[in-house]
Amino acid sequence: TLDLTSRRTPCFAKFSEMEEIVNMEAEINEVQPLLLSVLIGSTLQFYFIGEKCEILQDMNRHLEAILKEKRALRKRLIKHRCQESLPIEATFHKCIVELLAEAVTFIEKLESHLQSVRSIPQIPHMMNNMDTTLSKTEALMIELEELTEQILKWEELQKEVYSN
Repeated sequence: TLDLTSRRTPCFAKFSEMEEIVNMEAEINEVQPLLLSVLIGSTLQFYFIGEKCEILQDMNRHLEAILKEKRALRKRLIKHRCQESLPIEATFHKCIVELLAEAVTFIEKLESHLQSVRSIPQIPHMMNNMDTTLSKTEALMIELEELTEQILKWEELQKEVYSN
């Protein structure tokens, strides 16, 4: 009977509505920093992507300039300059001749050193070849010794046959 007679009073109904509103505001306050951090993160990401794009464009311009310089340098190096005279004072001519002689010897030594360096990766293969060649040579030496012994025996037999 108490349940039937009890009515909701407007005071408690308002209280439950206020409680629901407070709970919703708490949920909004929990979600709001997450949304704000996501928004800030995406904004910063776009900022840094723009910055990186600008850096890449600067690098691209720099590399293009280097390529243009490289092409120009190649064109200059391809030109023949055999008949052009070098503007060198006469006092330095002797030094230039000595320098050229040293440059020639340097280039000759450089070629031999480069050949040595190029052959370094082939050394293990060459060593294996030398080992197999050595073992084959030893086998041939053993065969040669056996043949020599057989020839000597045959020679002795021939002497005996002719002497009889």
